[in-house]
Amino acid sequence: MAGSVPDERIESLQATALEIRREVIRMIFAAGSGHPGGSLSVTDLLAALLFEELHVDPARPEWPDRDRLVLSKGHAAPALYAALALRGFLPREELRTLRKLGSRLQGHVDRGRLPYIEASTGGVGQGVGMAVGMALDLRLDRRPSRVYAILGDGECQAGGTWEALMAGAHYRLANLVVILDRNGFETDGSTEAILGIEPIADKFRAFGYATIEIDGHDFRQILGALGTARATTDRSTAIVARTVTGKGVSFMENTHVWHGKAPSRAEAERALIELGVPAAEAAL
Repeated sequence: MAGSVPDERIESLQATALEIRREVIRMIFAAGSGHPGGSLSVTDLLAALLFEELHVDPARPEWPDRDRLVLSKGHAAPALYAALALRGFLPREELRTLRKLGSRLQGHVDRGRLPYIEASTGGVGQGVGMAVGMALDLRLDRRPSRVYAILGDGECQAGGTWEALMAGAHYRLANLVVILDRNGFETDGSTEAILGIEPIADKFRAFGYATIEIDGHDFRQILGALGTARATTDRSTAIVARTVTGKGVSFMENTHVWHGKAPSRAEAERALIELGVPAAEAAL
């Protein structure tokens, strides 16, 4: 699949991801709280899914044959909200209501509030279980839809995640793709310092998943892995996407400090400038 994607399409995805990152910074600054680190790390994966891979229709968010996307790492909600807005699922101006009283944009994604939110997530290890259930239901209904679940590092320390993964492998759910946003950090530090999960790709393989390791910021690798997953018909697929927490903002990269911390005005403006916004337009 990656080889068939023209350069201009890759460039378009890169531009979309850049705009998502800018919106993440604006949203979290306006809210005064949120999770920038993991939102910025997962951005490229979301852009590739929503703008290239998934069979979805913003005009029909409940279309029965749509592909399902479960953001199991529900704290990365700002990135998903921004991607959905750019894709046409909600008004872009609504992004500024993140975490505000009465807003549809909760701090963690809420299925009852927004179109194309397939599961309310944020509880560690729950999203992949719901994704497995969806994939099994879709197969029983003989629907062509596929289910994509994006996991965070910390979730791979939770037993419920592995129970669900075991079920996905047992039922050979070829319509299930589990994507790990492997940015290496969680709330209190690095995953390997807190409770190591490596060799994580080998663990997915041991559980019976067709496992692919990629650079989670390289669109050709992302699309190539998604294409391979779609062509895999005998079992579930796991994609281990090596990413950088806080990607695109130098002072947020490779540290747990920005896992759940909002930037100050000066920090947000600096971040926007690093993300290519002209200084005259970066003022908040």
